[in-house]
Amino acid sequence: MAKLKDVMRQLKTLGTEQTRKTFARHGIEGDVFGVKVGDLKQVVKTTRGDQPLAEALYATGNYDAMYLAGLIGDGTQMSRATVRGWAEQAKWHTIAGTAVAWVATESEHAASLAAVWIDDDSELLQCAGWTTLCGIVATKDDTALDIAGLRKLLKSMKKRMAKAPDRVRYVMNSFVISVGCYVTALSDAARETAAGIGVVDVDMGNTACKVPDAVAAIEKVASMGRLGLKRKTFRC
Repeated sequence: MAKLKDVMRQLKTLGTEQTRKTFARHGIEGDVFGVKVGDLKQVVKTTRGDQPLAEALYATGNYDAMYLAGLIGDGTQMSRATVRGWAEQAKWHTIAGTAVAWVATESEHAASLAAVWIDDDSELLQCAGWTTLCGIVATKDDTALDIAGLRKLLKSMKKRMAKAPDRVRYVMNSFVISVGCYVTALSDAARETAAGIGVVDVDMGNTACKVPDAVAAIEKVASMGRLGLKRKTFRC
């Protein structure tokens, strides 16, 4: 595919050693060009909507190409097997929690895939699952959500977190925040869950990243009068 080769050359040119060093502090090493997200979004302008290209980019196994694939891919056009394949091919937590979750959220199979992934033995799939759940509650109307199922997950959160790896605890905390902010009927339950869990301890390595305080995050959105306001897309 000529366009794939052109885009890969462009990504390689855009990559920098400084960005690769920054990525490495976040555990992103291996086949990585080191392209800033801002530069990737410039490439999106000429590739948006090209689903075959998105799938070809993802298949390269290159970090920057896979991230770009998530930015231009359309989960509504992908089969359950294809979305599942993306999840299983993810080699970095950041790809599992971005590109995979973005297309999975758009898929008609989003809820069923997330339900499988959060209970998988793979840390990467668990990250993809919880982040996909964040995307579902952030973008789907409450009438389309399994409120009872979400409430059940909130009740199980403290027990689940106790045995979850660091990166999974981080996205589980994000799930509690997302439910509290986007699902009005469960906002109080999410705050109660967050208070019961307390501050989530996650080793963020040699980075400036911090784990959000779930109670404070939900309260901030509530104070702005924005509880329940949905997002048009889960991509950022």
